[in-house]
Amino acid sequence: MPPPNQPGGAAAGAANDKKLQPIIIKRVKKGEHGHHGGAWKIAYADFMTAMMAFFLLMWLLGSTSKGDLQGIAAYFNSPLKVAMAGGDGSGNSSSVIPGGGNDLTKVYGQVKRSEAESESQRRQVDTKRQRAQQDAQRIQALRAKIDAMISSNATLNEYRSQIRMDVTPDGLQIQIVDDQNRPMFDIGSAMVKPYMRDILREVGSALGGVENRISLAGHTDAAPYGMGERGYSNWELSTDRANASRRELVAAGMPNDKLARVVGLAASDLLLPNEPRAPQNRRITITVLTHEAEERLLGKQTPTAHPDSKLETEKQDNPPPATQTP
Repeated sequence: MPPPNQPGGAAAGAANDKKLQPIIIKRVKKGEHGHHGGAWKIAYADFMTAMMAFFLLMWLLGSTSKGDLQGIAAYFNSPLKVAMAGGDGSGNSSSVIPGGGNDLTKVYGQVKRSEAESESQRRQVDTKRQRAQQDAQRIQALRAKIDAMISSNATLNEYRSQIRMDVTPDGLQIQIVDDQNRPMFDIGSAMVKPYMRDILREVGSALGGVENRISLAGHTDAAPYGMGERGYSNWELSTDRANASRRELVAAGMPNDKLARVVGLAASDLLLPNEPRAPQNRRITITVLTHEAEERLLGKQTPTAHPDSKLETEKQDNPPPATQTP
């Protein structure tokens, strides 16, 4: 160190001390906050998923019937019950709902139908299909037989315009319609005209070997008859004419036990609805029924007339006069 009296010695020493001190620079970093990670996003996604599942569960519970809720509760209770008491549980069930089907009163789920039941159902469907095919073949053959019979018979061929044959969903429908110049019955009565008797006898002969059952219906036009609703009306007249036709058909060879029903429909089923009093509405309808039509019609309707019915007896005891031509 230079002596104090040396010129410039103190100032030089102070300068040297400043050079030896470290220089500290403080810089303030401005910008984004510190990174906290993405764990909160996963937690938020889990929370939203749980809320969605919760609301979906509440919606399902609100739209489920009480019986289904009881079945679900029984499903979850059954393992403990089986473990304690034994027996069948939900493990061999096809549904969590008791009964596993439409019957919720059953305690345990229904098992699937056995192969034997499925085979039985297939056989029933096949049998029904074969029977329908046989009916169609018989009806077509019968139609061809009657058509050939009419063509070969000079008497019947003369009345071909009054004989109508159609294949309907119920079977073969044979209609014998009236004509203004050639009525089938006497006016206001069930007395069969000679030419009508010939037609019925030929048709009855053709139906001699029929295997299907037969429906017979009588029809009138809409003209009122006699004393109207309080007395002998078109209903009784159509029934009597149907029975008169039945007797002629049976006399010609049609099996009486093949008759499924004999009905009188009056003017409830007009052939010409726009001309309610036209003579064509007065007719006799003979329908050779298919098996399906027989089951459908006889299961819903009952005959309105039978052979030697009470209506026919009343008509014979007190026959009223006809006021118009039915």
